[in-house]
Amino acid sequence: MKGLAIADNIVNGFFAIDIILTFFVAYQDPQTFNLVDDHKMIAWRYVKTWFVLDFVSTVPSEVVEKILPDSVQAYGLFNMLRLWRLRRVSKMFSKLEKDKNVNYFWIRCLKLVSVTLFAVHCAACFYYYIAAHYPDPKKTWIGLEMENFHNADLWLRYVTSTYWSITTLTTTGYGDLHPVNTWEMVFDIFYMLFNLGLTAYLIGNMTNLVVHGTSRTRKFRDTIQAASSFALRNRLPVRLQEQMVAHLCLKHRTDSEGLQQQEILDSLPKAIKSSISHHLFYSLLKQVYLFHGVSNDLLFQLVSEMKAEYYPPKEDVILQNEAPTDLYVLVSGAMSVGNEVLSGGVCGEIGVLCYRPQLFTVRTKRLCQLLRLNRTALLNLVQANVGDGAIIMNNLLEHLKAQEDPLMQSVLRDIENMLAHGRMDLPLSLSFAAARGDEPLLQHLLRRGSDPNEADVNGRTALHTAAANGSENCALVLLAYGADPNLKDREGNVPLWDALVGRQEALIKLLVDQGATLASGDAPQYAYYAVEQDNFELLKDVVRYGGDVTLPMSNGYTALHAAIHHGNSTMVKFLLKHGADMDRQDTEGMTPRDLANNAKNEDIKAVVCSKEESSVQSIVKGSEKEASPTYLKKINSTDLSMDVTPRTREVTWADKHPRRRVNSFQNSLFGFMSAATRVESQNDGGNYLSTPFSGSQPARVILRCPGTGDTTKLVILPETIQELLDFGIKKFGRHCTKVTTLDGAEVDEIELIRDGDQLCLICEEINMPES
Repeated sequence: MKGLAIADNIVNGFFAIDIILTFFVAYQDPQTFNLVDDHKMIAWRYVKTWFVLDFVSTVPSEVVEKILPDSVQAYGLFNMLRLWRLRRVSKMFSKLEKDKNVNYFWIRCLKLVSVTLFAVHCAACFYYYIAAHYPDPKKTWIGLEMENFHNADLWLRYVTSTYWSITTLTTTGYGDLHPVNTWEMVFDIFYMLFNLGLTAYLIGNMTNLVVHGTSRTRKFRDTIQAASSFALRNRLPVRLQEQMVAHLCLKHRTDSEGLQQQEILDSLPKAIKSSISHHLFYSLLKQVYLFHGVSNDLLFQLVSEMKAEYYPPKEDVILQNEAPTDLYVLVSGAMSVGNEVLSGGVCGEIGVLCYRPQLFTVRTKRLCQLLRLNRTALLNLVQANVGDGAIIMNNLLEHLKAQEDPLMQSVLRDIENMLAHGRMDLPLSLSFAAARGDEPLLQHLLRRGSDPNEADVNGRTALHTAAANGSENCALVLLAYGADPNLKDREGNVPLWDALVGRQEALIKLLVDQGATLASGDAPQYAYYAVEQDNFELLKDVVRYGGDVTLPMSNGYTALHAAIHHGNSTMVKFLLKHGADMDRQDTEGMTPRDLANNAKNEDIKAVVCSKEESSVQSIVKGSEKEASPTYLKKINSTDLSMDVTPRTREVTWADKHPRRRVNSFQNSLFGFMSAATRVESQNDGGNYLSTPFSGSQPARVILRCPGTGDTTKLVILPETIQELLDFGIKKFGRHCTKVTTLDGAEVDEIELIRDGDQLCLICEEINMPES
């Protein structure tokens, strides 16, 4: 009894600690479902509910013996309150069953065994209690076997009672132990009824545990049987039958090994799924040639839209001439597409991007994991960022150019032809067309309403790209549609600077005629770059085209600082001549004068000294002039006439051909819709030139000169009648004197001519136009 009391008190101690901790554990409000962490509310709720029963069931039996009368046995009826603790044990098993770190099968088996042993123990205790308190001990189930059993060993009595209980539970009794009196018979009746339910509970749970482990195999065998029957019924080729079975076997393998990757991802919220996909496949997607250089935002969205799939060896992923619907990226394994494709390879991109039938059959060589991206999802994502679409298309074209296969070269030519005619679903930018020097594509995009000043993520426009690449025709088209030549990118570069660096003389003249100037860009940076590159011609161009070489950069460093530092006396003399300040400090307080004094180059010191001497002489001469009354008189007379004298400037090509203004309406959604309506109406009418003139496009006329055959010329309408007559010599080689309509009416004013008019240029010897 002493050992039993010690074990009982140890268990009581654990439950007492649990009672204390319950006063500090938050609970969930059943009405609002909010977590309540107020200690007062937690304590009050516990006291009102289960605290009393928990406390009484934990009181030691020794304390009960001192409090209760002697007639109540401490280890008798009072210990029945210990059964209240089963509520906590049941909660413990429920938590263990949900714990991912514990095997569910074994914890479930442990629970079933515990329930069985507890039922056997309780039945044995109650059955012995009935025999121990019966008036005639000899007329009891245990009294028939043991005389004077009250004095027998406690362990022997417990084992005997348990033996009876378990044989009754398993329905293998009664042989040697059986009920004798009425009380025992009544208890046996209820105990065996209870055993019916307990046995059903145990058998049902064990059956579920066993069936759960074999259900996948049974389902797999049924599926294989159904597939085989289908193949035989439809007389499918052996190769197709093998592919069907291989795919089903792979699916069973991935399910049984816990590789249901896509199923798990689809069951999660979008944010978690995107984070997991980013962790798994983002680094791989960056290596795919098709997505080199695209923005991180697009890559993150592409990863979220891709679906992971497994393919067994020798299975067709894409069939030849199949309609393009999906793009595949290989994660692991190997595929054959004419040649072997390894991890990071891509297939189906030509069909998806160019909407062409698949060129080759793509087949796996071993077990492969692929990322599948739907064509519609890809185009929807690229629509939000035209610059990324241009990068993707350029990567594809460069990849095809590197292929030596004649078929790939034919595909490349077809794609370029589709680009030129605007038959691509992938959105393209003006910079893409300008980088390729594709004037037809550029005109097509501009006619569709693209903004000629649209910039990429670095702030560079198509005119920047055309100027850097020397694409004069593209630059002419962009300027005609209103591109601003003085826009600068994030680094402060303007198109004129790109043309100067590339020594594109024709583009330099064109941009300057259109009003381009380096003053609108980061001029200090230009001058500093020219000095750093030791390019004196470029430095002179900076000054020639409006750059101020006296301005400092953000760190206070000027081109003069750099020229003295590099010991270039020619540039130093040039910069001083154009107003560079010898005493301008940088952020560290250093001036060009300080650099010159510390320089070991004698030429630099000589240039600086000569500049100082000339400055002193000019100051002395200036003071003498200021003291001269004649000089003062000249200054006063100049000041008086300065605002009166009109200023004139040379008329340039830019004045005669002003840039078109950017039509913001055409770049909007409504502009696109109205443009489509105009195209339809023009196609219905059959005569494009008969449409009304839009103020955002130069007027065009058709010229005809009688006596030169049926030759006609489409020209842009000039600003004067004389310029229109000059077209007679330029276009027809005839000296013309007047302009008439087809009906013979003479035109005297250029304002009378509208867009699309057909005119005749009349020569000296001809008085009437030909009919």
